[in-house]
Amino acid sequence: MTNTTPRCAVVTGGSAGIGAELCKQMLADGYQVISMARRAPEFTHERLHSVVVDLADRAATAQAAREVAVRFAPDTLVHNAGVILPALLEEVRLEDLDTLVDIHLAAAIVLAQAMLPAMKAGRFGRIVLLSSRGALGLAGRTSYGATKSGMFGMARTWALELAPHGITVNVVAPGPVQTDMFHEIVPHGSPKVEALAASIPVKRLGQPADVAHAVRFFTSAEAS
Repeated sequence: MTNTTPRCAVVTGGSAGIGAELCKQMLADGYQVISMARRAPEFTHERLHSVVVDLADRAATAQAAREVAVRFAPDTLVHNAGVILPALLEEVRLEDLDTLVDIHLAAAIVLAQAMLPAMKAGRFGRIVLLSSRGALGLAGRTSYGATKSGMFGMARTWALELAPHGITVNVVAPGPVQTDMFHEIVPHGSPKVEALAASIPVKRLGQPADVAHAVRFFTSAEAS
């Protein structure tokens, strides 16, 4: 890839929260951006393309991944889509674990496999997986923590395999970030919001832009 080659990125979960903010920032940087999510983003842009797909559906994800790879040949994959499905151990449903495996891990594999031929041919690629502080353990997060921590082992393996091809692989693992998904668990105005902020050294919750800036560093050509 040369400095003049237009960049093209797939962002999963690009319709809301961190994903939507990341799409906006990457569009501002000049990328072609493909959002892959269960619904289209609420904003439009001439370089924004929406692919509506349920990433928990392996067959649908594979079909969408193939179509995106053929049409756009993206050089960047940011797997941001995520679901929590909280439950204490006694109430964990294996069906929920399967769903989170499909969304957090299997979808990442399928998308990366579809995009790798173009990345390898261009000897350039950037893959970023969005994990979570919950990977370190958090009450009610058996399935979420297991799959989000699984991203670390997967990314380390990919990084070793793909580095010779000019493809980097990184994980960004945010703590509490004020998104719709966060507030589904911790409602607006709850005392827990203030308590969480007090437990963080900078005394505030994260914002989607904070995470998007970190991801953009790892997707940049300079982060080689």
